[in-house]
Amino acid sequence: MPTQFTRRSLIRGITAATAVASLATGLAACGGNSDAATTTDSARSGEVVIGRVSNGAAKETTVKVSEVKSISAELPAALKKSGKLEIGIGALPAGFPPLAYVGDDQKTLTGSEPDLGRLVAAVFGLKPEVKNSTWENLFVGIDSGKVEVAFSNVTDTEERKKKYEFASYRQDNLAFIVPKKSTWNFDGNYENLAGKTIAVGSGTNQEKILLEWKHKLAKEGKKLTVKYFQDSPSTYLALNSGKIDASFGPNPGFAYHNRQVANTPNATRTAGTYSGAGASLQGLIAATAKKDSGLAKPLADAINYLIKNGQYAEWLKAYNLNNEAVAKSEVNPPGLPLDNS
Repeated sequence: MPTQFTRRSLIRGITAATAVASLATGLAACGGNSDAATTTDSARSGEVVIGRVSNGAAKETTVKVSEVKSISAELPAALKKSGKLEIGIGALPAGFPPLAYVGDDQKTLTGSEPDLGRLVAAVFGLKPEVKNSTWENLFVGIDSGKVEVAFSNVTDTEERKKKYEFASYRQDNLAFIVPKKSTWNFDGNYENLAGKTIAVGSGTNQEKILLEWKHKLAKEGKKLTVKYFQDSPSTYLALNSGKIDASFGPNPGFAYHNRQVANTPNATRTAGTYSGAGASLQGLIAATAKKDSGLAKPLADAINYLIKNGQYAEWLKAYNLNNEAVAKSEVNPPGLPLDNS
């Protein structure tokens, strides 16, 4: 990653890598939305179990956390009265461990993102109800009021601030993943993408960055081919078969995949990282609510309470995400600029 940042992303049994990909999908349901098996009462009883049914992606850890009345008093009256916090996760159809996926009980949505949502709900004194959807429908859910807040690896961007408000909670670091035998490296230079075929998720922050690089290369008479796949297993199969040279996405998921396939014929490695906010700004992942909902400040206060009292550190440690910690949660911090070209 460039040094100028000032602060602040199923077929079993065929190969070992495919088996790992199946683990990554968790056995998630198909379709646009799923409300199944995501509710827990533990957050209201004074404790939250981090990494429950995580299938080895996290070290299961029980932390104490109860309602903080000075923070819950900041919530909109209707939300407080409802007694529940509806949390949106955009992990269908396949999930993206260790961030969000269906656990080894084949029904519970687990991962670092829903678990942080559960911790925040506990600070609010609310019952967490986690709702899974596709990435596109995650934002539809916020817009329609089906969910109050998304904890789903959403990058803070200036474009998204037109419709949403944010409370940051983790660094947003993107990465390129390649077969371990590949000699290609990104080296922080978009020109190294010339002639390559790169996979990226549709509608994501990393897609925006990659398409800007593609545009710049086209102006120089060079070609970058961008490919899209339905889910992570399909992407990894394309990578293993040589259909793509690399995939560009959230660093935590790729780091997890590298560990899982390290001793298989389809081993992978990270070929470079990049900030989710561009070349001059450290990207941030943020809890995301509808603009003017009045939720950004209580969300940030809840996260800062968890940071101050140690539950945030336990959450990061359980999911091996310590290197993406932030010192504090900020309301609507600067994000990926509108024009990042």
